[in-house]
Parts: sequence; C-alpha cells; structure tokens
Amino acid sequence: MSKQTFTTGQVLTAAQMTSLQQTAMLGGDASAKVASYVLVAADAGTAISMSNASATTITVNTGLFAAGDIVTVINLGAGVCTITAGTATVTTSGSLALSQNQGGVLRFTSASAAIFFQFATPASGDIEGVTAGTGLSGGGTSGTVTLSIAESQADLIIKGFEEDVNVVAAAATGTINFDVSTASVWYYTSNATANHTLNFRYDGSNTLSSKLAVGDAITLVWLNTNGSTAYYPNVIQIDGTTVTPKVPAAISAGNASAIDAYSFTIIKTAATPTYTVLETQTKFA
Repeated sequence: MSKQTFTTGQVLTAAQMTSLQQTAMLGGDASAKVASYVLVAADAGTAISMSNASATTITVNTGLFAAGDIVTVINLGAGVCTITAGTATVTTSGSLALSQNQGGVLRFTSASAAIFFQFATPASGDIEGVTAGTGLSGGGTSGTVTLSIAESQADLIIKGFEEDVNVVAAAATGTINFDVSTASVWYYTSNATANHTLNFRYDGSNTLSSKLAVGDAITLVWLNTNGSTAYYPNVIQIDGTTVTPKVPAAISAGNASAIDAYSFTIIKTAATPTYTVLETQTKFA
C-alpha cells in the first residue's frame, strides 16, 4: 500500500489490512516499470519493479518523501537498473547498480536524503566488485574468479611458511641431481665418501632454465654430512653445465665430523641461459 493518511475512527477494509501487512513485510503495492522512472510521492511504501533488457535508472528527487518513508526496488530485467540521485542524496554501503534479480530498500532519513540498503546478493555466492586484470579474470556478477600464476613462478614451490626438505639416507658421491621440483633443501644423512658434483635441475624431464625467466632467482640448500674424512661439492652444474659460483671466501674442502650447509642463490641473468650463482658454506658441528 502506498503511504496513506488515516483519520480517527476510520474502519479499514480487509484489502487495506492485507496491503498494510504486505507493506510492513517490504512488499507494498506492486508498481511495474519498463522504462527509466522518476520516483513520485505516491511511491512511498510501494515496491517498484523494473523489467527491461536494456539499462534503466530510477531517479530520486528531494521534497517528495518524509523521514522514515521506504521504497522497495527490484530489478527483474536483464538490463542493469541504477538507483540515481537526482536532487536528493542517496548513499549506500552496497551497490546502486542492480543486476537482474537484485534489489533493495530506499529508506529516507529526511526529505532530501535516503540510504539504499541492498538485499544480500547474489544468493548463489558469486563474488562481486572484482576487477579483471593481469592474471585475474572473472568478477562482476560472475560466480568464478580465476587467479592465474605464471608457470615459471608457480613451479618454484612457495608453500606459505613451510619448506620441504628431501632427507636421503645416503652418502654423497659422484653426481647428485638436485631436483628443485622435489624440494629446495636436500640433506644427505650418511657420511660422504668422495668429493661430488651437484647438478641443479628442475626434474628428470625439465630443465631449471625452462622454469626460470630472466630476472628470476631461486635459493637452494645442500646439507652434506662428513665423518672423519671431509668431502665437499667441488663441481657445481645447472642442467648439466658447469658454473663457477661467486663466494665470500674460497671453498676448497669440507669440515670433518660435521654437517656442512651450502647455500646457493641462482639468478638467471640472460636467456642464453646465463646465471650468477652465489655460494656460501657454513659448518654445523
């Protein structure tokens, strides 16, 4: 029922009571529109429904409504219906642009200002307000937002604050293929039996170079256990090609009866491929 003025002793009809009840439940008299519409005073307490395949507006002007008046707005059409401030002020914490099957309530706080309370929507759990951009698609009224990460970045295996360690009950000797896809920290727990070659690669089928773009870097740790005779990785390779790491001090031996930790930061500096490799050795005994 639109807003009415009643007098003392007036008897309401059953239809009027039904309409009042409907209005109290935010229904109100149905007022169907198919084109952009400017609210009038008689719309207080009613439910405006818009049905248009194209974009429409519902305009709100001042001097028509009193504080406490409400107008329910529902968009049934495929075109977006936008609540538009004419001479009145309209604020909201939701959205004034209503897609199909969205709606809300205009509640006037004065003759010149209203707050639009958008109904919780969409009920399907869609995500709104997401702007598509580099690596991000979906958003708007789409139910799916997709975040795409370049493979060369994702393959470097960053797992929150947890880091995988490949613990191997073996002795270092010969050539050890350090597969980055397995873990970024490798720990051989038996005493090394000879100086050895560390060959850094992604895995048995993919090169590390194929996973690193120019400007990418990765840090890897080799933990080598030594007994009374010390050994160390005296040859460093990337995808089977020997590289010469830069070191703070020359590394020419391991440490007896200790675990030596070798840290390697590999920086791809050119597509040929070319690398800068930084190596440090730390004794733990």
